[in-house]
Amino acid sequence: MTIFQHFGITTDLAIILVIDLTIAIILLTLMRYLQGWTAKVDSRVELAERDNFAFGISTAGAIAGLGIVLTGAISGEAASSYAAEAIGMSAYGLFGLILIKLGRYLHDKIALNEFNKGEQILKGNISVAIVDACAAIATAIIIRSVLIWAEDLTVDTFIAIFSAFAISQLMLVLLTRFREHRYAKRNQDASMQDALVQGHTAVAIRHSGYMLAMALSFNAASHFIIYNPQAYIANLIGWLIFSVIMLVALTVLIKIVKKLVLSNINLAQEVEQQHNIGIATVELAISVAVALILTSLMY
Repeated sequence: MTIFQHFGITTDLAIILVIDLTIAIILLTLMRYLQGWTAKVDSRVELAERDNFAFGISTAGAIAGLGIVLTGAISGEAASSYAAEAIGMSAYGLFGLILIKLGRYLHDKIALNEFNKGEQILKGNISVAIVDACAAIATAIIIRSVLIWAEDLTVDTFIAIFSAFAISQLMLVLLTRFREHRYAKRNQDASMQDALVQGHTAVAIRHSGYMLAMALSFNAASHFIIYNPQAYIANLIGWLIFSVIMLVALTVLIKIVKKLVLSNINLAQEVEQQHNIGIATVELAISVAVALILTSLMY
């Protein structure tokens, strides 16, 4: 009896695990270099010679995001053969990588449309890098939930995954616009995006918390929407309706919990005027905690 058999792992399962792990490592390595290729710089120079912390944070978000996506690709039953497992893992992994890059592109061009994210990160803007990294992680959390929701490996499956992805990006844009409106209302019509460009780390941390919370709440939709790969319109409408409901519920609950946990503290003044990173981090933790609890209640 081998050590694998002692723990109930067959030889076939052990080989499949090795295949999945090998592909995952290759894709994670690819993501690191893609960061440099996309920005048209040498990632090694940015990370190790220029010591560009912002580039490092952005790269960390991309790698962490891909790792999250790969857990969705690995989840589920093993394929019927080694070749099928390798093809499935590679297909889902590459599709997830492409969606992460597409999500970041859409976030840059639509959500954060008032500045050039790439230029800011190469200049070492930590605030922009934090938002960029968390946007990648938020997108990855959403993609993971959709990968677990979907089944099989067909064209219809990828269409269903892309439909949910498209709705999630719309929700991230709506969330950003809402947070911008709230920021402008409290700061004499000042721009939240300008604040990020100026290096307002506290605002970046707080906004990141909202993005991560929205992504986590998006997970709950997969437990209520019945998977039907050919019901294109129904899938879109279902994800949209449930996402809006969850976003509204999440916003209300986060506001209530922050009022209680951070009572007698002027959050707008502390975070937006005094750049209080500590308070902003507590806000991020509250947002994520509320989203995790809300999502757990939906299971």
